[in-house]
Amino acid sequence: MAKIKTAFICQNCGTSHLKWQGQCTGCNAWGTLVEEIVSGATAKNSSPIALNTQSKPLPLTEIEATTESRIPTKDEEFNRVLGGGIVDGSVVLIGGEPGIGKSTLLLQLALQLGDKKILYVSGEESQNQVKLRASRLPFDNDQLFVASETNLEKVFNYFKEIQPEIVVIDSIQTVYTEALESAPGSVSQVRESASKLIRLAKDTHVPIFLVGHITKEGSLAGPKVLEHMVDAVLSFEGDRHNQYRIIRTNKNRFGATSELGIYHMTGQGLREVSNPSEIFLSGREEQFSGVAVGATLEGLRPLLIETQALVSNMAYGTAQRSSTGFDLRRLNMILAVLEKRCGFKMGIKDIFLNITGGLSVADPAMDLAIVVALVSSLHDVAVSPKAVFASEVGLAGELRPISRLEQRISEAEKLGFEEIFVYQKQLDGLEKNYSTIKLIGAQKLDEVFRNTFT
Repeated sequence: MAKIKTAFICQNCGTSHLKWQGQCTGCNAWGTLVEEIVSGATAKNSSPIALNTQSKPLPLTEIEATTESRIPTKDEEFNRVLGGGIVDGSVVLIGGEPGIGKSTLLLQLALQLGDKKILYVSGEESQNQVKLRASRLPFDNDQLFVASETNLEKVFNYFKEIQPEIVVIDSIQTVYTEALESAPGSVSQVRESASKLIRLAKDTHVPIFLVGHITKEGSLAGPKVLEHMVDAVLSFEGDRHNQYRIIRTNKNRFGATSELGIYHMTGQGLREVSNPSEIFLSGREEQFSGVAVGATLEGLRPLLIETQALVSNMAYGTAQRSSTGFDLRRLNMILAVLEKRCGFKMGIKDIFLNITGGLSVADPAMDLAIVVALVSSLHDVAVSPKAVFASEVGLAGELRPISRLEQRISEAEKLGFEEIFVYQKQLDGLEKNYSTIKLIGAQKLDEVFRNTFT
């Protein structure tokens, strides 16, 4: 019998160590080393599903270019983040905090696809628990087969018996293969189980959805190579105390990244939000200082977002800087521009900035809205609730061009806004004429201030 050899594997990055130590030398994380068997295990190493090994290298000119076949779902938000639907043979990894609604999202998706035979494998819930959750959803599918199983070899047997068209594994951290003797959830188990499921999907052209746990830092648990192996990585975000959920594309081999889908969590499951700009706008009747509306893009979708700023006298020896939903370093840059180029004394003020709706934005086009909100709060002068701001701000206090300006203007016009402030020279290249919204061009910040606060 071969001698069993073990190693200490980091559960965060997968680095192997010969002996236990407190800190991983690969990622510098503490307390993440777990002893695992690396050789000598007596188990089956072959998958019950035969793989297609008939492929051979071909010249690029002889390879036929075919478009991937997609399965459209009844969920338009989910179709958006996947690039148009579920691609045959693709493997999609969905991560999110516990209790955020990952299982509900996939169960709802499976119930909506009533014309497809689906195998739903739950390693965390019993069949009765899945049934209770499904009974709260207003959908039904008599072709949905539910199994409570964590053994990967048994899952493959279910696959051979049922011959499903879509497979859901909830979650990949609970699944284990008999080919390894390490515990479920360990780096080696997650990597090997995912590898076999990916080979199964590619060989049978059946799409597979994997649910992944996340760490307290917000990244997907398990080896980083897992994200490289799959075809798409989706992040399901939101506050459990908030009714809205956001699904974001972090990686997609068959579509654009940074796409966004928004849902409203109700007692009957997740409801699509067709006009997400309404979430990020308060619909206020009264005018308050420190509030301005900016036009941003998430993927190809334009969104109008309300920014809130509070500028107050410094309460302690050092001025406070706090930002929610916006990069704090970019906020500091904007404050430096306001002080150096515009003469506003921001260095002796406490600054608090908030992007409403729980969304995090990195679009430079939000700069102008943030600048206006800061100046509005500093002087306690309200901004017109019918105005939108869309421009990047440079270090010299000048406005700079942004991408897809016409989409942002059309979104503002559709929602009933009366004027939008943009970079002057971009107005010359607009092909469409707008009748119900006024386009105000400017080249420097002082021009914007004169038109906004006078």
